[in-house]
Amino acid sequence: MSFIQPVKPISRLNRSELAVPGSQPKFFEKALNSQADVIFLDLEDAVAPEEKPRARKNIIEALNDLDWSAKTISVRINGLDTQWMYQDVIEVVEQAGQFVDLIMIPKVGTASDVYALDMLVSQIQMAKGFTKTIGFELIIETALGMQNLAEIAGGSKRNESLHFGVADYAASIGARTTNIGGANSNYSILTDSTESNLRQVHWGDMWHYALSKMVVVARANGLRPIDGPFGDFSDADGFKAAALRASSLGCEGKWAIHPSQIVLANETMNPSPEEISKAKQIISAMGKAESEGKGAATLDGKLIDYASIRQAEALLKKLGE
Repeated sequence: MSFIQPVKPISRLNRSELAVPGSQPKFFEKALNSQADVIFLDLEDAVAPEEKPRARKNIIEALNDLDWSAKTISVRINGLDTQWMYQDVIEVVEQAGQFVDLIMIPKVGTASDVYALDMLVSQIQMAKGFTKTIGFELIIETALGMQNLAEIAGGSKRNESLHFGVADYAASIGARTTNIGGANSNYSILTDSTESNLRQVHWGDMWHYALSKMVVVARANGLRPIDGPFGDFSDADGFKAAALRASSLGCEGKWAIHPSQIVLANETMNPSPEEISKAKQIISAMGKAESEGKGAATLDGKLIDYASIRQAEALLKKLGE
């Protein structure tokens, strides 16, 4: 291990992150009573332009009137290139900042974007005398943001997580798809012909590079990597497959854009009972080997060593064990 280790932010359970439009206050209490780990109250894409001032007031009123203490609460502001962002930050933080855990910043393109928000939030908190630190969630959803990932991730001590926003990212890179995540039949290869002239089509994961890169940069900077939305909320199997892929790559959680996706995210982002059992067996077997003066052992016919322990411990940490 390097002598330099990333400093991790506040530890939060972040398996599922439920999106709730600020223009739909009827959903606020339902979100509070859900099993979502994190709730983000949305002022951006889920809110029409003419509804944004009202949505902002709805969120401020709800933050002050409802008891959100059982949840981690985030507010997704509008982008830095819009006329709404500064009012989102100033009004929400000044009037309800003591109840906000996180601010979600969309379409982050450079470290300067993060710096600008950090400066503004810090000034408001100093002026109001707030002592609670508001963390940042950063959505990577543009080619510019993907290019500048490392600088963005290290852009503020407030940073807690990186999120992959697949829909806007697809638009930004000119991808030939209108789906929000999921598979694409055009992203495939055709096998060579066999003697019987049979050729097979193998689909690939067109988002693998972007998500994998985000996970690596997040972990290198001590941040939580979170996979973004899966648009077809009627496709439970598709959502689970996407969540398992993200979890396998190292993501800690996934967005839920519909309440039906919350349980799916919580289940798939947790290790399975079989994985938990295997991790505990590895730790036990290596403990026995160490007591015998050995640096490696055999489990189920496979070699395990201290790297295996680190893998097992990382898996169990997902459960807080």
